[in-house]
Amino acid sequence: MYNLKIITSTVRAGRKGPIVADWIVNHAKKQGDFNVELLDLAVINLPMMDEPNHPMMKNYKHEHTKNWSAKIDEADAFIFVTAEYDYNYPAPLRNAIEYLLQEWQYKPAGIVSYGGISSGTRAANSLKADLATMKIVPMSEAVHIPFFAQFIIDGVFVPNDITVKAADTMLKELLRWTKGLKLIKENKF
Repeated sequence: MYNLKIITSTVRAGRKGPIVADWIVNHAKKQGDFNVELLDLAVINLPMMDEPNHPMMKNYKHEHTKNWSAKIDEADAFIFVTAEYDYNYPAPLRNAIEYLLQEWQYKPAGIVSYGGISSGTRAANSLKADLATMKIVPMSEAVHIPFFAQFIIDGVFVPNDITVKAADTMLKELLRWTKGLKLIKENKF
């Protein structure tokens, strides 16, 4: 089985990201093709990039970076769960991505975005561009949830049929790309 890391991006008080992330974690587990682990950036609590060496050197000095590196290195694929803040994805996610370089490379990523009328699509598009610079392959298939708060009932995200279908499609493509990119990653040309 492949290792899927689901990374939730919001860290501020009152955040709803973990509720959406819990849903996609459970949905991915039901699919059965991945070992799924949630990585909550609020719990991981990385400081603003504080390593003295460039990430390309993979010469980390701080324990928090070494732990983050190990978690990302063991992943075969990712799903980023992101809110949209000021037409972009949250700064803690950008910081977490930029901590590393080699650990991200040649792995696919799905995106679950949520927001108001825009469904977080501006954040997702910005995230896709940044992921590509890290040699992460962002999937075209994604889950965009408009007016997401209406789907939170008693602290649980209850998706509609459209959202479930989008998640199924994204997970199917994520598995396909995971298999292909694993071959690329393991072969040093």
